[in-house]
Amino acid sequence: MDVKKAIIKRRAYRSLKPVEITEKLIHDLAECAQLSASCFNNQPWRYVFVYDPSVLKEMHKALSPGNAWANDASMIIAVFSKKEDDCIIHDREYYLFDAGMATRLLILRATELGLVAHPIAGYSPKKTREILSIPDYYNVITLIIVGKHTKKINPILSDKQVEAEKKDHKEFL
Repeated sequence: MDVKKAIIKRRAYRSLKPVEITEKLIHDLAECAQLSASCFNNQPWRYVFVYDPSVLKEMHKALSPGNAWANDASMIIAVFSKKEDDCIIHDREYYLFDAGMATRLLILRATELGLVAHPIAGYSPKKTREILSIPDYYNVITLIIVGKHTKKINPILSDKQVEAEKKDHKEFL
């Protein structure tokens, strides 16, 4: 798959089925993020790859009610950083931009591998830090929900989510 196809194929599906998470997969995704550009190559992004079933279950407590569909995830990736780990030039703090670029590469690689990697905003950064023992001085930027897409619509989705789930992007291919 070329990059444009991965960009087009990437979707924020909410209907997921289990997929095996291996150390090889985690290393592959992390390596792709590591190859991202960053200010002076500071690489300020940090990830915790959560795939242990008991910790995943604990992470469900950090999700907002509208993201209960994420309980079907095979992995949740916590993305975090702090401004001191990257360039601060005058009033410009690069850490969020650089962490976003690295995370985009991770998401595109997951897409290329046939996975859904759905970043969400509906979670509690405080609970995430508590569950994963992330120090308070880090900014938890997003959680990425990882699984395999299934055409069987998750019954807990809202009407709006079901509509989005059924939307086809073939017109771009």
